[in-house]
Amino acid sequence: MPQTPPTDPTFRPEHNPLIFDPKGGMPRLRAIMRALRDPDHGCPWDIEQDFASIARYTIEEAYEVADAIERGDMNELKKELGDLLLQSVFHAQIAEDQGLFNFEDVADGISDKMLARHPHVFGNESRDKSAAQQTRDWEAIKAAERAQSGAAGALDDVALGLPALMRAEKLQKRAARVGFDWPDIADVTDKIVEEAQELAEARERLTQVEIEEEYGDLLFVMANLGRHLGLDPEVALRAANDKFTRRFRGVEAKLAEIGKTPAQSDLTEMDGFWDAVKREEKSDKT
Repeated sequence: MPQTPPTDPTFRPEHNPLIFDPKGGMPRLRAIMRALRDPDHGCPWDIEQDFASIARYTIEEAYEVADAIERGDMNELKKELGDLLLQSVFHAQIAEDQGLFNFEDVADGISDKMLARHPHVFGNESRDKSAAQQTRDWEAIKAAERAQSGAAGALDDVALGLPALMRAEKLQKRAARVGFDWPDIADVTDKIVEEAQELAEARERLTQVEIEEEYGDLLFVMANLGRHLGLDPEVALRAANDKFTRRFRGVEAKLAEIGKTPAQSDLTEMDGFWDAVKREEKSDKT
């Protein structure tokens, strides 16, 4: 049963009773956001926000969704998906307040896009083709959409706000589609050696800004190597981060067994424990 709206004298009719319905679903969430943004009776913080001010929260929520998936925590995933959904509703409400578009426009737009990009499901095209062919068809449809939107260059609509490694991979994929790519993985590894050498030399003779540029070049080529290997560099680096975290915690545990902390140890001792943790991990896998 819906809860009775509060009897607080500041309560106004625009605070729809739907807000207090625990089973109100999507309409309830949108009503809550409209109330939060109400210029007379809403929340001052929510009223002050704009697209730019909440953009970072949108990015953070997307990462927290990915984190819950990676940890296999389905209860947390449900919560994080709600947080991410709230961000979409928030942006759409800001747009509606400014007379730009509303949530229905957003939902209709993505629905239209899904119909257009799946003619083998919603149209007359045959579903009797490989996943690889469907991927090629998907990219062809996306290319046509970009052309229709006025994106003339191959890299025109690669989002600036993507994480740097992810954006590097997308830029390289786009360039590769028009033939700007090394034909063999050996060319990529040769370029990595070249860039690493340039970085080593830069430390001796260049400014910090120039060193940063050389370091960026090396990271960019490393992302390209991942693409040639069929790997997602963002996923690979996340896994490496997790591995480092797990092993360093193992080092801390071994130090704790002898009554020490890392600050009370030295590199030689910690490196020995690191090797021991690695051996134990390998032993557990066999």
